[in-house]
Amino acid sequence: MSKVIHVNDDNFQAEVMGSDVPVLVDFSAAWCGPCKQLAPVVEDLAEAYAGRVKVAKIDVEEAQGTAMRFGIMSVPTLLFMKQGKIADQVVGNIPRKMIEERLAKVL
Repeated sequence: MSKVIHVNDDNFQAEVMGSDVPVLVDFSAAWCGPCKQLAPVVEDLAEAYAGRVKVAKIDVEEAQGTAMRFGIMSVPTLLFMKQGKIADQVVGNIPRKMIEERLAKVL
């Protein structure tokens, strides 16, 4: 069972902004090749960091309001959220090691 939660415009506030632990938010789209390549890494990170970091996936096509709110212009985009604020941001498919280095900064 996946530890990644799926968020949208309706539950973003509660699941991400109101989280008491840091959140890695993966903005992606079904048609995006690099997003599909990054998906297994995001799934693995959700498992590895369970209890310490919440991992959320949001489809920009289904949650256009949230994508606009955060100025998401390209996918994949990863936001590293802490206490409802953006602590870091990465655009593109980057290696797992780089994601983990950024996660370490928000823990």
